[in-house]
Amino acid sequence: MLLAGLLLSGAASASERPNIVLVITDDQGYGVLGAHGHPWIETPHLDALHGQSVAFERFLVSPTCAPTRSALMTGRHPMRNGVTHTILERERMALDATTLPEVLGSVGYVSGIFGKWHLGDEDAYQPGARGFDEVFIHGAGGIGQAYECSCADAPGNGYFDPVVRHNGTFVRTEGFCTDVFFDAALGWIDRAQEGDAPFFAYISTNAPHGPFIAPPASRARFEAMGFSERAAGFYGMVENIDHNMGRLEAFLASRDLHRDTVVIFMSDNGTTGAGAGSGDAALGRTAGGAELRPFNAGMRGMKGSVHEGGVRVPFLVRWGDRFEAGRRVDTVCAHIDVLPTLAELAGVDVSGDAYPRDQVEGR
Repeated sequence: MLLAGLLLSGAASASERPNIVLVITDDQGYGVLGAHGHPWIETPHLDALHGQSVAFERFLVSPTCAPTRSALMTGRHPMRNGVTHTILERERMALDATTLPEVLGSVGYVSGIFGKWHLGDEDAYQPGARGFDEVFIHGAGGIGQAYECSCADAPGNGYFDPVVRHNGTFVRTEGFCTDVFFDAALGWIDRAQEGDAPFFAYISTNAPHGPFIAPPASRARFEAMGFSERAAGFYGMVENIDHNMGRLEAFLASRDLHRDTVVIFMSDNGTTGAGAGSGDAALGRTAGGAELRPFNAGMRGMKGSVHEGGVRVPFLVRWGDRFEAGRRVDTVCAHIDVLPTLAELAGVDVSGDAYPRDQVEGR
């Protein structure tokens, strides 16, 4: 379905294989985007990307993050990947799975991951063992999380100055986590684009996942509007993501990479309670005492729910002038469709004997 929606005319030749930048946010959902009618969030850079992209209006994922991420990485359903939850070692992606960076690597791509992996913290499951050449990640499903199993981040980690695992070595960084991940990604892309190989950059933010901590400058506007501490943190994190998307756009323009680079923006599941409200709970009150009511684009449910609000996310795809800017696709598509689509763009046939149907289920 995704291939039909993009109207691909066939596999790319070796001379036109695009670079790929896939940005996936954590718990943002479909509704938390200015272009999708949100009443107070300001996302000018994402709104501009929306206008330049093919926007899939019925793009569906899993209700929680690790299952979605396993489907993106493999093109097959999470259960087939052995991913049934987000914790207690049920987030570890099966070792027999062929991953997206491995598929792209078969035709010469170099791949880097920056941010959240969440598909296994034991060595055999780490992204460096699954096809990524550059690895710059936090552990577990969220910065600072730890469970009584192998699913854990660095002890005492936080959203500011986080400790990350960079190619197997733990390093202390400086700054807010989302800024840190984009800094690392842009630096790596800058080095990668100087070579002959196309690149795949997977920028996977921890934001706006709880505990809803945002840079003071990003949350101040929402605090002034009367939002609760949680809601101000959540929306501040989203606006900080938008700021970093602006940095990405400026970087690609400065390196003349727009025409040669596919840019994808999406989220891993529906929005969380901090952004959509829990039940009838208000998100705060204005100075005049009026309740700030939740907004979820009219959808029922949120993260963790199989209702639309839990599984519908933004999915924006731009490739220079190769795809029609501003086009809206209402066909239902899903996370399992991403790998085969990007494989076709890269000139890899995943429909033959090398990739049997139980390995790649998307279209």
